[in-house]
Amino acid sequence: MDHEHCNCGHHHNAEMAESKIQQAFEKYNFELDDEQVKREVEILLDKHLAENDNVDVKKFLLNSVELTTLKTTDSEDSVMHFVEKVNKFDDEYPELGHVATVCVYPCYAQICHDTLENEDVEIACVSACFPSSQSFIEVKIAETAMAIHDGATEIDIVQSVGKFLAGDYETVADEISEIKEVCGEHKLKVILETGCLKTAANIKRASILAMYAGADYIKTSTGKLEPAATPEAAYVMCQAIKEYYDETGIQIGFKPAGGMKTVRDALTYYTIVKEVLGERWLTNKMLRLGTSSLANKLLTDITGKEVKFF
Repeated sequence: MDHEHCNCGHHHNAEMAESKIQQAFEKYNFELDDEQVKREVEILLDKHLAENDNVDVKKFLLNSVELTTLKTTDSEDSVMHFVEKVNKFDDEYPELGHVATVCVYPCYAQICHDTLENEDVEIACVSACFPSSQSFIEVKIAETAMAIHDGATEIDIVQSVGKFLAGDYETVADEISEIKEVCGEHKLKVILETGCLKTAANIKRASILAMYAGADYIKTSTGKLEPAATPEAAYVMCQAIKEYYDETGIQIGFKPAGGMKTVRDALTYYTIVKEVLGERWLTNKMLRLGTSSLANKLLTDITGKEVKFF
């Protein structure tokens, strides 16, 4: 594939990029059987899900929530009220800690930054032409830089899914690397959009590619397409994170998102992370849950009465 001179202002040595990616891929097994994955997940959950169904785990999950508002109807006012609820939570439930993150569109980074009182809550922005990722790399970079300038502390992007499915892995990797460069020390989450990738082999390949390209987290989905997160996708991604860690010593975070409707869903992902990745990943730095509806349900379970706080 000849990308000696693309239009992004950089000269890429296409063969070098491609061979580096091929070298990385050669260290991993992509011969995965989707049915086998499904069976392994069923066995794992049958064996371990029930033991995690307790208040301590639910409190932990509440502290891992990325409270999200990504509506077409969002406005400065609605986002301000959304963030003020996070501020009030500290007063009303001081013993329950706080959510991990508020997640908004980039144009609301500033209002989040100005409104949020708890410094331990991160401000994540979806960037780089979320959710389709169909734009120019220059636009993706500009949007990311502006979000960070306005107060975003974390950036969530979607890999170029069309390019990935077309086998143009070096362009996908280049884009992630260039956006990570703009992020600097700010965390970059790369969304694979697993529902579009269809197979366990594709999900694993996309996971490995994103991590080698500079992702700090890999995330299942945007929540804008069906199917969103699935236990099978999570299982394959967690296995990829483990193998990458064994290979490089670099610990990458995991974020399931989209379609997480019930406390049981959250416990399912927790159980997969615990069994595949182990204790080191059971912190709200390494495991995040992308959801807007789950926080109230977790609170309801934890407090034993129906709560509609968020």
